[in-house]
Amino acid sequence: MVQEKLRVAIVGSTGYGGVELIRLLQAHPNVEITSVISSSSAGVPISEGFPHLTHIIERNLDGVEPADIAAVADVVFTATPSGVSAKLVPQLLAAGLKVVDLSGDFRLKDGSVYEAWYKHPAPDSEWLDKAVYGLSEVFGSEVTGQSFISNPGCYPTATLLGLIPALSAGWIDPKTLIIDAKSGVSGAGRGTSLTTHYAEINENFKAYKVNKHQHIPEIEQVLSQVSGAPVTVTFTTHLVPMTRGIMSTMYASLLGTYTEDDLIELYRQYYEGRRFVRIRDKGVWPATKEVSGSNYCDIGFSVDARTNRVTFISVIDNVVKGAAGQAIQNLNLMMGWEESLGLTFTPVYP
Repeated sequence: MVQEKLRVAIVGSTGYGGVELIRLLQAHPNVEITSVISSSSAGVPISEGFPHLTHIIERNLDGVEPADIAAVADVVFTATPSGVSAKLVPQLLAAGLKVVDLSGDFRLKDGSVYEAWYKHPAPDSEWLDKAVYGLSEVFGSEVTGQSFISNPGCYPTATLLGLIPALSAGWIDPKTLIIDAKSGVSGAGRGTSLTTHYAEINENFKAYKVNKHQHIPEIEQVLSQVSGAPVTVTFTTHLVPMTRGIMSTMYASLLGTYTEDDLIELYRQYYEGRRFVRIRDKGVWPATKEVSGSNYCDIGFSVDARTNRVTFISVIDNVVKGAAGQAIQNLNLMMGWEESLGLTFTPVYP
């Protein structure tokens, strides 16, 4: 028998996360895209804003109406700005749809923390409680069979995958964590601003939101959950003049004497069977281009015996593993499918 395909709608199809979902879902064997949605461009052919989709997605953008979406879809990806999903997602769930939310609206379990960092009213606590945090390689078993997944942020994905095995093993001191993270400009979205203006970012390298980035409480929430005690971090973000990619370089004091070989063995055991995390050999550190266009997270280490500190280097494509790719990975887990379905493509190099 031919399996009936899952009907999927994408809210926010005119943003980078939404259009990347389109690219990836086109290759998914179990999925059919039945609606591409934009509140600002309803009725306009999607190829008008994205000419590269000509003859690939031949449809007009639909409006955001939960009842209309429920009539044509089973699952909705909400690739919306923060503050939008908080209002929309409960309506979609009430309409009987499964939801994978790519915004930050449901990641933080404490509504007051959300409001302090995101500057928006928090969703009702019942929805925060229902949302399952979809860091696939760590909480994948909790995602299976669920109907509402909160997809992790791009910086937290790279950072948490790089730190959790060592933290959960008790090998590093969480009080000493310093995170130095860099992102390509696609992480800022498609909207224009002085920050991402070509003349401002070209041949430039700058820090932004120092000690104030909204992903800080997300990282701290998960690290605290893993360690069983409150964890706070120093987290500095930088914008680099490239389109895609995140590199999180993290530093911590070791609680004991461990070598790079020890860390490599620990991480390979922790991520055994999780094909999208690749651990580098000793003395080999990952680069963003080596994961570009893919759902991989590559991790490398350096132990400084002189200071008894360890440096972790973790890289992802922020638009794929940091957004659309991990969202599809979560869809696969939700539906009980093979985790890598529709995601087994090689990084684009050079």
